[in-house]
Amino acid sequence: MDNFLIQVTGKKRVVLFSPRDAQYLYLSGTKSEVLNIDDPDLAKYPLFSKARRYECSLNAGDVLFIPALWFHNVISEEFGVGVNVFWKHLPSECYDKTDTYGNKDLTAASRAAQILDRALKTLAELPEEYRDFYARRMVLHIQDRAYSKNFE
Repeated sequence: MDNFLIQVTGKKRVVLFSPRDAQYLYLSGTKSEVLNIDDPDLAKYPLFSKARRYECSLNAGDVLFIPALWFHNVISEEFGVGVNVFWKHLPSECYDKTDTYGNKDLTAASRAAQILDRALKTLAELPEEYRDFYARRMVLHIQDRAYSKNFE
């Protein structure tokens, strides 16, 4: 969900990454495997250096808009109080009704991920060379049908 991070007292440093850079963030579920974003292990995570970071400091009274889907890392630089305000802007049926805090994928995306997992399990039945070929063909199909041309 979209989110306002309101810094009431204290100071925080916030680093944001665009959803367009997801391929460089080494995602495991919804989180990045790169734990130290200021000094990443580039031998282990070489693509991470391609991710464009947007960084800011929040002081008492500052408000930061964090768009839905943007990856973010927040570091408290001193003791403080921050408040997050999340809101849903898509039709209510798009959201998981059990998701109080907006941490779950949209329901259609969750269903698609389950279908993809089943497809990958089916591909695993093939010999490696064939599995590789059909998986690459599926990736091209997804890119052609699902990637937006508006962000290139």
